[in-house]
Parts: sequence; C-alpha cells; structure tokens
Amino acid sequence: MAVADPIQFGTDGWRAVVAEDFTFANVRRVAQAVAAYWRGEGAKKGQPSRAVVGYDRRFLSEKFAATVAEVFAANGITTLYAEQACPSPAVSYAVKQRGLIGGVMITASHNPPEFNGIKIKADFGGPADTEITGQIEARMDREPVKRTVFETARGQRSIVIEDVRRAHCEAIARFVDLDRIAGAGLK
Repeated sequence: MAVADPIQFGTDGWRAVVAEDFTFANVRRVAQAVAAYWRGEGAKKGQPSRAVVGYDRRFLSEKFAATVAEVFAANGITTLYAEQACPSPAVSYAVKQRGLIGGVMITASHNPPEFNGIKIKADFGGPADTEITGQIEARMDREPVKRTVFETARGQRSIVIEDVRRAHCEAIARFVDLDRIAGAGLK
C-alpha cells in the first residue's frame, strides 16, 4: 500500500481545505481508521457496533458524510445517518442518548468556508480527546479502506437514515423556555 500524505488531528478531529487535503479519498482513510479504532475499543467495552454520522450545510458535507457512512457500514458498524443538516450537539446527543460507540460530524466549525472537517465524538458524546485521536492516527493506513455502496447498505439496514435533530431539540426544550424566547421579540 502506497504511503499517503499524513493526516494530523487537532481539536477533536481533522480540518483541511476542500479539494486540496479534504478529499473523498482522505475522508475514507480517516473513516477507516476511526472504524478500526471503534472495532477494537468497542469490543473491549462490549459496546454495540453502532455510530451516528451528521453533517452541516458546508459545501459537500452531506456527500462526505455519506462516504463516512459507507466505510463504517463496510466495517460492520451500523450507522445512523442524519436525514438533514444538523448541529454538532445533535450528533453528541444521539451518541449519548442511544448508547452508541461514537459519532462523526462533518463540519469545519469556525474555520473559513473553504475548509471542511471531521469531528469525532467519543462514546460519552463529547469530543474525542488527544488520546483517542492519537490512537486513530496510529491506525491510519494500517489496513485497506473498506467501502460499500450507500443505497445497498440502506437496503441491508447497515445505514439507517434518521432525524437526529428532533431528540436534541426536545431535550433542549426540557431545559429552556422556547416559547418565552420566541415571544421576546429578539432578532
């Protein structure tokens, strides 16, 4: 296997310029390393091989998220795929609420618009720390990328499209008076 350019993680994931370093090939490499990490760590913890993948409204985020889901499904990880763009906390909430092995959010957060990125959510719903991302980096390119076709995986129910925003919004509504905020006339 040829050695590809190194991918280095920063705060809870990896960000790069779309079409330069943030490419479908590199997204698949990262997804394969995440899948390898979860297969190993999840098995140790006795966790089910289920994860969530969400995305924001940036250029090609939905397609990059589908690519991640294809790799996860090919690696035996049942993937809940967000039916529409969602905020990162919705992915975190889905991980925690459903007892998933982890999650991935396709977003570049605060970076300029030419960037995109992969945020990795740990099994507790929060950002993957440097120990976790270091273990994922160590698995990069150690095995060939496995991939399935999105629609085939949907038919086999190894990719399941779900609304991950609704449960998150309902949880927020239990703690915040949304009607009062809506009626305050704020802009």
